[in-house]
Amino acid sequence: MGRPASNRRAVVRTASGTVRLPAVPGVHTEQRFWADGATVAGIDEVGRGAWAGQLTVGAVVLPSGRRMYKLRDSKVLDPARREELAGKLEGFALGIGLGEATHAEIDALGLSAALTLAARRAVAALPFHPDVVLVDGDRDLLGDGRAHTELLTHGDARSASIAAASIVAKVARDRDMVAADERFRGYGFASNKGYPSPAHRAALAQLGPCELHRRSWAPVAAAETPTLPFGP
Repeated sequence: MGRPASNRRAVVRTASGTVRLPAVPGVHTEQRFWADGATVAGIDEVGRGAWAGQLTVGAVVLPSGRRMYKLRDSKVLDPARREELAGKLEGFALGIGLGEATHAEIDALGLSAALTLAARRAVAALPFHPDVVLVDGDRDLLGDGRAHTELLTHGDARSASIAAASIVAKVARDRDMVAADERFRGYGFASNKGYPSPAHRAALAQLGPCELHRRSWAPVAAAETPTLPFGP
């Protein structure tokens, strides 16, 4: 058997070659700013590729003088471990903020603007405004000039702050989609969380979109008229 996902070293292939990511997200980037007395938040988003439900952005400020072990990018953790770590972060982090952009806001504003909206809401939900915000990826999600923004490609694998943000965002959004499954039967939101799994695609084709679907997305718009089953 292979090693658990949380212990594997990820290898990412790029146009210029392969990049080996650290097995455990560190605080090297945070330490550069902590040395100057800055407060540092990591932010990460969940739900970008879903066909239904909201975008959720997490923001987490970790203490500079203590470490929380077993933090990983949420994508390599099983649901039980994510829930466990999210609970521990509530008592460990200096601040946690969550921001959302609803399916309706995504339809009205577009994905890029919705990401910015959710990110700003997440940072605004922190108990204080950070001096520095570490962002997973190569695009400044905030762009408001209120804090220095540091972009980190593969940041959820490299930065403990971003990994923590990915965990709280994933847990919060998954809980919402499980609750949505009670209201919108037949789509399997409790298992697929709104992402286009084969079962979700089949349900969308048969039932048409529900209230939570992003109707501006082409596959959802194409399913506006459901395919009714044959027979009486």
